[in-house]
Amino acid sequence: MRMSRFDSNRRVTPKWALVAYDAVMLMLVMFSLVFVAHYRVKILAIHLVICEVCVLGSRYALGSYFRVWRYGGASGYLLLFITDIVAGLLYFAVDRLVLLPIDNAHPLNDLLYLPFATCVCVIVLNLAASLFIRIVYRYLYQNGLPNNAFFKTVGRLIKAFTGFDVNHTSQKIDEERRSSKLNVAIVGAGRVGSALARELKSNPNSRLRPVCYTDNDPELIGRQINDIIVLDENKITSEVVKEYNLAQAIFTINNLDETRQHELVKMYNSLGLRVLVYDYPVVNQGGEDGKRTIRSFDIRDLLFRGSKEIINDEISGFYSGKTVMITGGGGSIGSELCRQIARMNPRRIVIVDVYENGAYEVQQELRLLYGEKLDVRVEIITVCDKGELDKVFDRHMPDLVLHAAAHKHVPLMENNVCEAVKNNVFGTLNVAKAAAAHRVKKFIMVSTDKAVNPTNVMGATKRMCEMLVLAMNGTSDTVFVCTRFGNVLGSNGSVIPVFKRQIEQGGPLTITDKRIIRYFMTIPEASQVVLTSGAMARRGELFVLDMGKPVRILDLAENMIRLSGFVPYSDIDIIETGLRPGEKLYEELLIKTEELDKTDNEQIYVEREKVLSNDEVSQKLAMLSEALLTGNDEKVKEALHKAVPTFHTPEEVNQKALASEEMKSIMA
Repeated sequence: MRMSRFDSNRRVTPKWALVAYDAVMLMLVMFSLVFVAHYRVKILAIHLVICEVCVLGSRYALGSYFRVWRYGGASGYLLLFITDIVAGLLYFAVDRLVLLPIDNAHPLNDLLYLPFATCVCVIVLNLAASLFIRIVYRYLYQNGLPNNAFFKTVGRLIKAFTGFDVNHTSQKIDEERRSSKLNVAIVGAGRVGSALARELKSNPNSRLRPVCYTDNDPELIGRQINDIIVLDENKITSEVVKEYNLAQAIFTINNLDETRQHELVKMYNSLGLRVLVYDYPVVNQGGEDGKRTIRSFDIRDLLFRGSKEIINDEISGFYSGKTVMITGGGGSIGSELCRQIARMNPRRIVIVDVYENGAYEVQQELRLLYGEKLDVRVEIITVCDKGELDKVFDRHMPDLVLHAAAHKHVPLMENNVCEAVKNNVFGTLNVAKAAAAHRVKKFIMVSTDKAVNPTNVMGATKRMCEMLVLAMNGTSDTVFVCTRFGNVLGSNGSVIPVFKRQIEQGGPLTITDKRIIRYFMTIPEASQVVLTSGAMARRGELFVLDMGKPVRILDLAENMIRLSGFVPYSDIDIIETGLRPGEKLYEELLIKTEELDKTDNEQIYVEREKVLSNDEVSQKLAMLSEALLTGNDEKVKEALHKAVPTFHTPEEVNQKALASEEMKSIMA
């Protein structure tokens, strides 16, 4: 943004000491021509006055004297170059248009005007002197003078003339160098890396001291950028770390492929370095727009999963102008669905949740961001209450329903089977029937990979929900679809927040089994998949996401410890606690191409599934309803096993786990 020379209170004044220096240097340049070209002093004095007015006036008018040269950069030096070109043109014009006619009128006098080459020489020499003092000033401000008697005398002279205490700066810099600054290696010697190095070197308050770059570009290796050596990243050893006394490595490259990024992070971690990420404004990962931050690796960085933005204009247009109801809108997925939809210019967002705090926080967040431009309503009800649900549908008449309300914690649902079936199965049934009765265009249910051959109550209830939702297609004008994906990072109760808390408390990190593997995705990614599926749905599909490669939880725990600056098993231990009730060692691959159909989106597939008839689903629901009347968790669980034929015990699945393709791929 262009800055005015005036603020609200006072005028910004030029640096008069610099103006005086420029005037003196121009005088010395001009009178040096007396000895070179034997001009008369009287003639040069006339030219000096004209040149001073042109040069100093041009620099003042174009703002050169209003810059802070201690932080001068290429733009400041370029501005000085431009101002002196303008000054040279003015000076030459005066010489030819004013002095030459006067001289021609007095042919017996000595020449009054100067040759063109001499004029250029004056301007160029003066520009060189001006650049010199500014570069020296910037260097002295950032580095000070050597601490000896001669340079102390020089420093006193500089202070007497400019008021700038170089000796104090040198002392301050020496103190900073002796302070507890951390030596860091900057990974990537490109534009962003060099910008970070300049910023760290020029900031006296920075706790980080860049001492080397690492890169694989042969044209850069061995050279210096900002007086910092570029090392070959493939030759970084413990000896190099010790030689440069490195404590951290800061990544400044945002376009590394996942495999190479994984290799580098693992290498720097193995050398005992804490790995950080520099978010430059144009990268814009994890920080505010336009804000530069140095941060720890976040969840996405840890998994080395390249999340893609899959929402396009067509999908946004589908939600634009519509009333969208989100059940469970205060939860992890539900709240992100609200945020994503808010960007698509909906007519109204209706948040339905039984947990008032979460719903209120999302409502306030959206109001703060969008104000009156976004119509957000909150309804605090449980999906188990059919009567209240009908009233809410009557009030808002939604065009679309995103059903994210569910009990999802696996161990808790193992001990609360009745509640899990009531809320997840019959709550979903209530919302689906209300959607059909009120002629909602589309009903999109959020499902999970735990519904695939479930080994726990939560997964079995979600599988039952899939069957009943898909069976409702054709019973009304509403299109019913399901979207299935894996574990969501950062959601309430997920493993990442648990590990973070345990690291903050000094450990140990607890994992149920060191062999356990999972598929992961981020909350925004999961929400985008749901929204994309809803827009793509035509005939009641079961959408599944390509989750990429599975992650071993033990590797995730070890990486989190290293990236927090600790050593696994030394600083922070990792212990096994045993598999929880209903937990299996691995979740089956969601993407098996022989069982799926492709969609226009390369990340989303449609599972070929035999949809049950309404009668079959009704029989299953009747069996579950009858079991619920007993209030006995064991009987309800038994009924759930009958209703969901793929519901097995964890023991059955885990016995075959080590022979599975999933386990072989991750353990290899």
